[in-house]
Amino acid sequence: MNQGLIPQRYAKALYKVALERRCAEPIYALMKTLEVSFSSNVELGRVMENPFIDNNQKLSLLLAAVGVMVANNYDSSVLTFVDFIKLLEQNKRIEFVRGIALAYIALYRKECNIATVTVTSASKLNPEASNRLRELVNSNLDGATVEYNEMIDPELIGGFTVSIDNRRLDASIKNELKQLRLKLLSH
Repeated sequence: MNQGLIPQRYAKALYKVALERRCAEPIYALMKTLEVSFSSNVELGRVMENPFIDNNQKLSLLLAAVGVMVANNYDSSVLTFVDFIKLLEQNKRIEFVRGIALAYIALYRKECNIATVTVTSASKLNPEASNRLRELVNSNLDGATVEYNEMIDPELIGGFTVSIDNRRLDASIKNELKQLRLKLLSH
């Protein structure tokens, strides 16, 4: 079976249950936190794939990865998350948890019309420039909710890049120099 298909199916099922339990947004937050944990700790993925590590330990580790302490009284979103992880364990699909988190994030964003915008600049933008850029981006997104991320990359030399979902605008000095170099090489 296609590995991309399994996470998609489980993410859709989780989303449907989360909607029924009225906790789709908190599950979205948990999935984003889980992805950050996977991104920042490569060992987490290895642990999930290791068949010799006990499922209860994996559950405790995943709960810790989303910032939830093991307890007996969970809110509906954490209870839904715990039930879902137990379902993955039961179906021997726990190794897909990161892919499922990514698929859930993408599905939630699509269903809720959320655009992700990453602004990368050579140095920290001043508040005025940041606000102007946000207003410009918002005016071109037809009412979508926007999640902003600002990053600093000194290699840009100056200027900035704006990534909106899968589209990218590059107004950096680094890009301008690259374009100039290509132009000079072609003559």
